[in-house]
Amino acid sequence: MDLQDRIDAHVLGPHVWRGKSVRAAHAVVSTGFAALDRKLSGGWPWGAMIEIFVERYGIGELTLLMPTLASLSTDQKAGSGWIVWVAPPWVPYAPALARCGVDPGRILLVHPSAGDRKAVLWTVEQALRSGASVAVLAWLESAADAELRRLQLAAEEQRCGLVLFRPSAALRQRSPAALRLKLSGSGEGTRVGILKCRGARPAQLSLELSRGGTRGQAPAGDGGCR
Repeated sequence: MDLQDRIDAHVLGPHVWRGKSVRAAHAVVSTGFAALDRKLSGGWPWGAMIEIFVERYGIGELTLLMPTLASLSTDQKAGSGWIVWVAPPWVPYAPALARCGVDPGRILLVHPSAGDRKAVLWTVEQALRSGASVAVLAWLESAADAELRRLQLAAEEQRCGLVLFRPSAALRQRSPAALRLKLSGSGEGTRVGILKCRGARPAQLSLELSRGGTRGQAPAGDGGCR
């Protein structure tokens, strides 16, 4: 069983039939938050592009990914591929990641030239197409529709998770993403707005997302675990 088959087994489970020449088009991975899973018809769409928009980085966007990253980094069924972080705005704090259940040894940090949008896009696409990644997370300010489509296609072809963290201003741009979320702070926790989701309707919910803990140096703290 190759790496992609092991990922499929982890994502889809042992009881889902998979044809030898047909790749799953609607695989999902649990977010680790039951309320969000229900709104997303099961969880994150895998092998597709996910965009998470924030008012400011550090509002809890990484916390939202921690259960999934922990599962991917420690479950042997998912293989030994990298979880690639491209252009994070801070240095992740390895002990905090470990407390969240994420194996820091599976995290690969890539810092393209500062402010070079094309370098970030190129790096993300190469990480996806390498076949050596189980997930790619990238912090991306702007991108053209054609550029995003290239990333979406690469994620589909490699059945690799792709999450783009983007500023709220980028919501005005067209995108082929399968899922678009917007995070904002609220007195009750973090408000998650589901703006676009294949197979589900737009919705909103509030989640308790811890903040501060996974970063080593940051402009303003992001969360990951308590």
